[in-house]
Amino acid sequence: MAAQVQHWHVTYNDIHNLIRKTTPSIAAEFNPDLLIAIGGGGFFPARVMRTFLREQTVNKALQIQAIGLSLYEPVDGVTVEQIGNEVIRTQWLSNPGKQILGKRNLIVDEVDDTRKTLHYALSELQKDVEEELLTYPESERAALRAATSFGIFVVHNKLKDKLAELPAGTPYFSGEEVGDVWLDYPWEATNIEEHDREAAADKAKAS
Repeated sequence: MAAQVQHWHVTYNDIHNLIRKTTPSIAAEFNPDLLIAIGGGGFFPARVMRTFLREQTVNKALQIQAIGLSLYEPVDGVTVEQIGNEVIRTQWLSNPGKQILGKRNLIVDEVDDTRKTLHYALSELQKDVEEELLTYPESERAALRAATSFGIFVVHNKLKDKLAELPAGTPYFSGEEVGDVWLDYPWEATNIEEHDREAAADKAKAS
């Protein structure tokens, strides 16, 4: 008999407070110029983080841009075999190289599970940078490349073996580290009151 998957319900307040706790470190150690939210789990965290980051920094517009990547959710034209095994790009930045070149770009998502999605996002954005650099004189490329960096923020990092790695030295921030549990996020709930009750019950069991 297969072991029952353990669920852990997360509330909006939980996420808000984890981001508030982590933002000072992000501001001090990375100080992003642009937030890149991975849809759909990265949208809410990126918006909350923007509020706290703007309290920590001066004269920064701190735009949020969005990319759409799907690993587990069905997408038109994607086979059953691809779901869970292959990251599918559903939305990307317009003129990505121009938007991210010379900036400190923070990629935001809700969870680092297998790390496949984060690895894909970072790799593809770095390719966009290299393509954009080809439009500049060779004498300017090294300085522009050095001025362009990427960091990662996830609300939750699952403590499990990852199926992909990030480049060494990539700034990485997580709001909280958790076991290999099934995280139920509030934006997936159809009854938010019931979701919050289940979250309270989860916390009571863990205490």
